[in-house]
Amino acid sequence: MNNLDVLSTRKKSSVTRLTRNTKIFKTIINAILEKKGQNIVSLDLRKIPEAVSDFFIICEATNPTQLKAIADFVEEDVKEKCGEVSFKHEGRQAQQWILIDYVNVVVHIMLPEPRKFYQLEEMWSDALSMEHS
Repeated sequence: MNNLDVLSTRKKSSVTRLTRNTKIFKTIINAILEKKGQNIVSLDLRKIPEAVSDFFIICEATNPTQLKAIADFVEEDVKEKCGEVSFKHEGRQAQQWILIDYVNVVVHIMLPEPRKFYQLEEMWSDALSMEHS
């Protein structure tokens, strides 16, 4: 099964409707801030029918070491404070862009160059965007 097939087999949870005030959302943002993640933006995808999650949280790390530290801390903190483990995570080997998938919220931790190249905020420009600092 290739990576795109996973998206078609996975369903958003209708049990827990996420908001920016939900514990897991706040925990992710605070974990990123604690590890000095930069340019943190959340995209509200709830009104976009094609979206596979309710929110994307996107941030930058200045180097591969910080990239890994942010990703590790997000997963640790969410597990400790919310009792949730990620559905999937990708990108730890390449250390350019780490994706952590919690089904209803997907975290993108990127180095500046890949973020500039892929322009996720532009790709999902229909979503309501909010900066976090």
